This record gives sequence, structure tokens and C-alpha cells, in this order.
Amino acid sequence: MIEATRIIAIRHGETTWNVDTRIQGQLDIPLNSTGRRQAERMAQALGDEPITAIYASDLRRAWETAQYLGRALDIPITKEEGLRERGFGDFEGKTFAEIEVLLPEQSLRWRKRDPEFAPAGGESLLALRSRVVSAAERLAAEHPGELIALVGHGGVMDVLYRAATRLDLQAPRTWALGNTAINRLLWSPQGFTLVGWADTQHLDDEARDDAVDDNRLADESARGAVNTR
Repeated sequence: MIEATRIIAIRHGETTWNVDTRIQGQLDIPLNSTGRRQAERMAQALGDEPITAIYASDLRRAWETAQYLGRALDIPITKEEGLRERGFGDFEGKTFAEIEVLLPEQSLRWRKRDPEFAPAGGESLLALRSRVVSAAERLAAEHPGELIALVGHGGVMDVLYRAATRLDLQAPRTWALGNTAINRLLWSPQGFTLVGWADTQHLDDEARDDAVDDNRLADESARGAVNTR
């Protein structure tokens, strides 16, 4: 019988574009000063964990975040493109407000979380889920009985939560996706299981929820909520 793999999944630290409500997608945006501080605190919080491997998106904001953890644990980091943020194509670089004005039809399909909708040049939710779940399962299967860390993005964390709780892609999001929040899962050949989610005690209320990031607009539309970050 294959032993379960324990997973700590971490969203990258804050960026200036998070603050500006600007879609990052697969553009290579660095951490801001708050994000670097968040990453350092996350690494300190996990410094005594028996993590045997760290995998991170190759996008700079996630890679920088993972570097803090790698230094704290003195172990190398492996780049994993499967942990990249959703490709948002023509949405990338634009704010939520700009998308609603410039691309109203696409914006509506995005807000409704249409699983098959992909912004021009980007990915659908179905494609994102397939990519992220496949990558996470493959990495977990390489480390039976071990604890590994996956460092990625809000969209990646959302997919992992849904996979572990068996929620479909169109279900309104009611869970947080904070910057550098510590999320815990188990993986076995039967799938993912949720252990703990959105632990931000190390941040002293500094975490920025992904309710104000790339996927926020669609989720809040489904809940009838409107906020800015």
C-alpha cells in the first residue's frame, strides 16, 4: 500500500499588482516589500517542518517566495511550470475595471466562472484544473510518506482546494487564498484530502486574500459581493 504524501501548498507573497487589482496571469511580476516580508515570515514558521522537497512555479513572484523557504530549510527548489498561474491572455496587465469596460462579454463569462471560457490567448478553468492537478499528483507520487511544499499562485491554490473538497469549478468560493497562507493537504492514489487551510498566524493579519486577486471578480459576482483590494 502506498503511503500518503503530505503537502504544504503556499501562494506567493504580495505584489504591487495584487494591490492595484491588476491581472498578473503568467506575466513575471516580482514581490513587493510586503510580499518579501510575508515570505520571510512564512519561511520562519515552516523552518522546523520535515519538508523533503520544494517545488515552485517558475514565475518570479512564486520563485522568490520559495527561495525564502529553501534558505530556511537549506534544501534546493525545483521549478515546476505546472504550478504557474492561469494564463489570462488579453486580460493580463489590465485591472478588473478595465476588463469590464474593454471586454464586457468576456468579463461576463469570467464572472460566471464558465469552465470552458478562456480569455483570448489564455486558459480555461478546465485547462487550468487539468494542468495543476496533474502536476500536483505527479509530484506527490514521487514522495510517498514524505512532506513536500508546493509554491504557486491563487488560481493554483483554488484548484487544489476544490480537488481536495470535491467542489466543481463553478461553485462560489467561500475560502481564503491569502498571500503566503499555509495550506495543508494529503495525497494518495485515491486523490487529495484537505487537512488545514489558510493558516496566516505568521503574518499578524498581513495576508492579502485572493478574493482581491486574479480570480476574485468571478467569485464575488457569484456571491453578489463587490470589493476592491
